[in-house]
Amino acid sequence: MRSNDALQKYIIRLVKMGKVETVSQLVESVGKRYRIGEDEVIQAVKALNEEGKIVLEPPPIPADNILGYLKRVENLWFPLSLLVILITVLTIYLVPEESIIKPVRWIFGSIFVLYLPGYLTVEALFPDPTELDNIERIALSIGLSLAITPLIGLILNYTPWGIRLNPVVASLSIYSFILCLAAVYRKFKANLNRFLTEVKKLE
Repeated sequence: MRSNDALQKYIIRLVKMGKVETVSQLVESVGKRYRIGEDEVIQAVKALNEEGKIVLEPPPIPADNILGYLKRVENLWFPLSLLVILITVLTIYLVPEESIIKPVRWIFGSIFVLYLPGYLTVEALFPDPTELDNIERIALSIGLSLAITPLIGLILNYTPWGIRLNPVVASLSIYSFILCLAAVYRKFKANLNRFLTEVKKLE
């Protein structure tokens, strides 16, 4: 049987140690520890906030459009993904075989084939950063890439273009670009939903 003092001390310790960044994370951590409902945890958090024992800050206001959302530092993955696609395509078609910068093609080509398709798929399927941790995202990205790239090759095998360099590069580029846009849209919506959820809990 839990003590209300113990519950409050645990909440204060979590907040002061910076182990939680949002009210949702705080509610989840406390709920798991004491096996109590969300409403009860929120009431305890609000009481501590009113008593001045903890300070709840409102969540940052989200961007009201996708362009504004993309300007944030945490969204560097978007231009970097497009850059990988662009550099890979350019090095494949513009860098001569005997060029000294040929290793650049190998590096970006490996990322383009073995990581990027899966990474963008994961970002589109799991837009909320709290759904998976970084290790899980990396592992899934590599695993999905190893599944997606051969699948695209298999599909191309039954088309007039066949499995050749140009169709493979074009297919992977188009797939990655479309998933990149889908991931941006879904992450933008997820960010907005998180903001509304946090605001509702602080009311």
